[in-house]
Amino acid sequence: MRLPLPLELPASLQPLVVRNQQFLRDAVAGHADLDLNTWTPLHRQQFDQVAAASDFVLGVAQREPAMLFALIASGELDRRYAPGELRGQIAAAAQAAQSEDELARNLRRQRNRHQLRIIWRDITRQAELGETCRDLSDLADAAIDEAYQWLYPRHCQQFGTPIGNRSGQPQHMVVLGMGKLGAVELNLSSDIDLIFAFPEGGETEGVKRSLENQEFFTRLGQRLIKALDPVTVDGFVFRVDMRLRPYGSAGALVLSFNALEQYYQDQGRDWERYAMIKARVVAGDQAAGAQLQEMLKPFVYRRYLDFSAIEALRTMKQLIQQEVRRKGMADNIKLGAGGIREVEFIAQAFQLIHGGRDLSLQLRPLLKVLAILEGQGYLPPAVVAELREGYEFLRYTEHAIQAIADRQTQMLPDSELDRERVAYMLGFADWQSFHDQLMYWRGRVDWHFRQVIADPDEDEGEGELVVGGEWSPLWEQAQDEEAAGRQLEEAGFKQPTEALRRLAALRASPQLRSMQRIGRERLDAFIPRLLAQAVEHDNPDLVLERVLPLVEAVARRSAYLVLLTENPGALRRLLTLCAASPWIAEQIARYPLLLDELLNEGRLFSPPLAPELAAELRERLTRIPEDDLEQQMEALRHFKLAHSLRVAASEISGNLPLMKVSDYLTWLAEAILDQVLALAWRQTVARHGQPRRSDGSLCDPGFIIIGYGKVGGLELGHGSDLDLVFIHDGDPQAETDGAKPIDSAQFFTRLGQRIIHLLTTQTNSGQLYDVDMRLRPSGAAGLLVSSLGAFERYQQSEAWTWEHQALVRARVLVGCKQVATAFEGVRAKVLGQPRDLGKLRSEVSEMRAKMRDNLGTKATLAGTAANAFDTGVPFDIKQDAGGIVDIEFMVQYAALAWSHEHPAILRWTDNIRILEELEQAGLMPASDAVLLREVYKAFRSASHRQALQKQAGVIDAAQFADERRQVRRIWAELGLT
Repeated sequence: MRLPLPLELPASLQPLVVRNQQFLRDAVAGHADLDLNTWTPLHRQQFDQVAAASDFVLGVAQREPAMLFALIASGELDRRYAPGELRGQIAAAAQAAQSEDELARNLRRQRNRHQLRIIWRDITRQAELGETCRDLSDLADAAIDEAYQWLYPRHCQQFGTPIGNRSGQPQHMVVLGMGKLGAVELNLSSDIDLIFAFPEGGETEGVKRSLENQEFFTRLGQRLIKALDPVTVDGFVFRVDMRLRPYGSAGALVLSFNALEQYYQDQGRDWERYAMIKARVVAGDQAAGAQLQEMLKPFVYRRYLDFSAIEALRTMKQLIQQEVRRKGMADNIKLGAGGIREVEFIAQAFQLIHGGRDLSLQLRPLLKVLAILEGQGYLPPAVVAELREGYEFLRYTEHAIQAIADRQTQMLPDSELDRERVAYMLGFADWQSFHDQLMYWRGRVDWHFRQVIADPDEDEGEGELVVGGEWSPLWEQAQDEEAAGRQLEEAGFKQPTEALRRLAALRASPQLRSMQRIGRERLDAFIPRLLAQAVEHDNPDLVLERVLPLVEAVARRSAYLVLLTENPGALRRLLTLCAASPWIAEQIARYPLLLDELLNEGRLFSPPLAPELAAELRERLTRIPEDDLEQQMEALRHFKLAHSLRVAASEISGNLPLMKVSDYLTWLAEAILDQVLALAWRQTVARHGQPRRSDGSLCDPGFIIIGYGKVGGLELGHGSDLDLVFIHDGDPQAETDGAKPIDSAQFFTRLGQRIIHLLTTQTNSGQLYDVDMRLRPSGAAGLLVSSLGAFERYQQSEAWTWEHQALVRARVLVGCKQVATAFEGVRAKVLGQPRDLGKLRSEVSEMRAKMRDNLGTKATLAGTAANAFDTGVPFDIKQDAGGIVDIEFMVQYAALAWSHEHPAILRWTDNIRILEELEQAGLMPASDAVLLREVYKAFRSASHRQALQKQAGVIDAAQFADERRQVRRIWAELGLT
């Protein structure tokens, strides 16, 4: 279908035109070479249309007006690209990079440029749906492949060239694009689902220390993800999702062809067949990739008519519907009833059933599959026509929603402004007329979906299922649905029908269907007790919603059900915690071993102090043989999970205030890092011996781990990552004293790599922490481990002001006391030097402005717009003006500005105590210092609450309006802009 050209902007969007034109004039004013008079009247009109609809386009135009002018001057906004033209631009940008940081920066700038062009052409209807999806997919293909081609030779230079054992030939990686990327159907804000593979095992050649091919490509894959995924001041290229690989997040990042084939033959699941339909080689070795896809084809397309695919898709759809209901996503145009996913399921049902015999169905793009279904007589032309038109309308709607703020969402907007924007972009005069048309198409899609996918035996009575004791008849289906619903309603359920659906979904889940008899008996004994306790809560609906996923997760390990059946107190605590926090509910569902923690109420709500934490962990690890690394890693992860749960439980129960929560989480991280360092040290020394200092003495370990950011400032939250820097004082020229000596620089690099491996490797119990090493000297391009001397030289002569700001919050977490003392001296010296306050204010303000532009709320210009305090408007607690980062920047500015005269400021790395020092030194009025401390704690407390509710750190703007105004006042009074 072709949407009509945009109408005149509706009255509700007209005020944005005047505002946006002024924003553009202001942005251009700083560029003598840019002249708005060079624009044609058509381009002016298009800018008014596009910028009024898209905050993203407006933001790019404000930040980088030269980019928009260049696109207009080149004519690229007015024409479709020639084949290869987009790839050429990405390739040139990648090849111009001299470092990985520059590669990442160039790719992000290219992404912003092309995203602006694509959205512009989409909104002005110069591009149809196919062109938009193709350009987005071409952009992703080019970014992935050009990043890979840039990284591969440099990776080989560092680690050698991987050679196959059988072939004796150099190996390249194969990158499979899945989902919409594989089908060349990316939307405006898609993430990219990837799978990494390599042809065969072997080792690298050409370097002193070879690596196995698996390790080589794992490291290369990590570098590739890093080039694309992280959000920087320039934004991101594409969000990378690797969870479709074998074993998901717990699996190896890269597998050989044989390992992939073996996995899919032995363990491949129905949903993986569904996903593999759209797999396409998007980067790396195309020829090897074609061989891989031939190897995997028998897994996807069975040689017989495979009607089991219907049941598999039906189950998947049920799971999606459960998620839609659980998360209140009825307005999700992808996952909700009659959404994009239902059209995809219809097409893929025929592909999975008939594709093994009918090779014409072995296609990726959905619209081409629909055409085959019509041409081959699988579906009537009228049905295909409706599915095609409905699908295109839904995809145009998806693009309109995402064009507003470049956000990955398929939810219909709830703000009046954004609703007007969506209606306008779809060519409707108002929201109601658009919404009526949308619901028409969703109704038609859902009707066709039910004809193909729905269970023919399904009837109204099948929505029931679940309960015991007085609830046993309900769980055992001994009463009709009306009686069951009445019993739930009388017991306090507000949505009894929904509760019945949840119980039915549990009973129908694959886990329960495959349970052994004894497991099913244990479940039948447990569910009545669960329901009996659930109705004692104020919100039994919420309890059931959050606990049933856990029941499903542990169903096949029914010992956990016995634990909860036999310990009513543990069950009571489980329901209380899950009702209070979906984060806790998810943690326990992912890691059921945490149920053991519920047995002891006193221990659960009383986490130990720092010395007890460290002692408990040491004791646990001493029971494990030193050579049993796998068990040591599991013990560390179990320890972290258990104590994280105890801290969260204590916070929810009110036993721990905010500051203590962060203290405990920080102590936990320090205890774990201490043992990880000890493990890594033992393993590295066992292999290479001990390194030496310049005076010839042995390092013991001569190494420290420095924490920056939240861990440095004793402000860790639930799920925080660790910003770390590694420093040593070994002699880089001296060799270790072991059987396989290496120089100290190599030794400490391998020690650092080992530490990161121990912290980040995914096991059955997850990973310990995400680790961010980008704050080390020279960032991602710098050495993993620096000598103390090199660190000092860098900080004195090369570091940016923002790096000195970060150093304010840096402290030694674990390691050698001698090196720690020396580091403190370097830190004090660097931070305590006199500075030009005007220049400092300018640089701090500039960095903060960049952060707001890239990370703040677009709808309120990062909290600086006139509507930034209005009820119903979002406020990003961390990034928006007047929020957490403003307070942090003020503290950092004050430390850099005045610590040369007041060195006591540098004693602390946490914002609260630095503010106290500023107050005591008379550098800040007591009233302001107290206000900033209290507001900072209030903001952090709100962030913690959001995290425990699994919600982003965004709240209603009216909630802290007065506090934010005060923070902004103090910001201005410090001379910051």
